Amino acid sequence: MNSDNSRIALVTGATRGIGLETVRQLAAAGIRTLLAGRDIATATTQAEALQSEGLPVEPIQLDVNDADSIAIAVEQVSDRFGRLDILINNAGIFLDNQRQGATGQSMQVWRDTFNTNLLAVVEVTLAFLPLLRNAPAARIVNLSSILASLSLHTRPGSMIHGVLVPAYSASKAALNSWTVQLAHELRNSPIKVNAVHPGSVRTDMNKGRGELDVAEGARSSVAMALIGEDGPNGSFNHLGESLPW
Repeated sequence: MNSDNSRIALVTGATRGIGLETVRQLAAAGIRTLLAGRDIATATTQAEALQSEGLPVEPIQLDVNDADSIAIAVEQVSDRFGRLDILINNAGIFLDNQRQGATGQSMQVWRDTFNTNLLAVVEVTLAFLPLLRNAPAARIVNLSSILASLSLHTRPGSMIHGVLVPAYSASKAALNSWTVQLAHELRNSPIKVNAVHPGSVRTDMNKGRGELDVAEGARSSVAMALIGEDGPNGSFNHLGESLPW
């Protein structure tokens, strides 16, 4: 077990976009950060680039949709560190065809979206929970979306009223529900669980459409990962501002 007393973080889906920038910002804050990706070669290349900047980043192979991959990653973190202080469930997919609306998405789109955006998050979190319990005050951050908000979807004039990406939106709403349930169960522990909306960020997922760069998009995840004892638990927010469920 590593005897270093600095905090250990793991970010899923971290080889590009918001995930990669989240790793960069956590490491810049002095957190020893594990850059997790499905392809270890890509994860290693990205980690080495950040190491060259003097940042404490290490690669780890983790396919969130593969139970064996999750188990191996948990074992590696356990053997090396004995705990995990921060888990950021960043990995996610967007498969909806916006031209097909609420009724035109294929069942495969629904299944794949929920498998990655909800079920994989549950599986990864449960697998790492014993290591999170070993930390003095662990933080779990789930990357959600403003599209999870049922209130805003049904509010005429809101920024997302009439935006029909049903599989993605429903998967993130379900993720928010999981966040609330887990936070409630862990409320008497030092672990805090929160969901964040990164903002409308220019990434490969949305083909570069968006208002914010990835540096701004990672800020909500990083801020929530670094909250203190008086920070929120079971919240849904963007840059410290609560969002409607």
